[in-house]
This record gives sequence, C-alpha cells and structure tokens, in this order.
Amino acid sequence: MLIKPKIQKETSQSLVYRFTQAVKKSGVLVEARKRQFTKRNLSKNILKRKAIIREEKKKEYLKNKKLGK
Repeated sequence: MLIKPKIQKETSQSLVYRFTQAVKKSGVLVEARKRQFTKRNLSKNILKRKAIIREEKKKEYLKNKKLGK
C-alpha cells in the first residue's frame, strides 16, 4: 500500500480521508481483525500436560470432598 505525500493545496482532512480509503481498499484492517481472534493449535505436549494437571486437580478435589473440606 503506497500513499502519496500531501499534494499542494490539499487540506490535512483530505489527506487523512485519502489514507483511510487506501487502508480500507487494501484490506489490511480486515485481515488484522480476523487474525486477532483466531486460536492457535496447541502442541501435543501442551495438551498432554493440561490433561495431567486436570486429572490431578480432579483427584485432589475428590480427596478433599471425602475429607469434608
């Protein structure tokens, strides 16, 4: 995306307008907003680690429940 410098006798408002129109047409903002909310795939090691932690927490919870805590 190439923006030309301010043209002679051009107001700053029209320069900003030209810039925003160029950004809209290029699709940069749309792509950035899409990428903002996409979730990355986690590696197998991280998934396994999370599963182990989840099981340990479940055991701890059941143990505390039996003890009346």
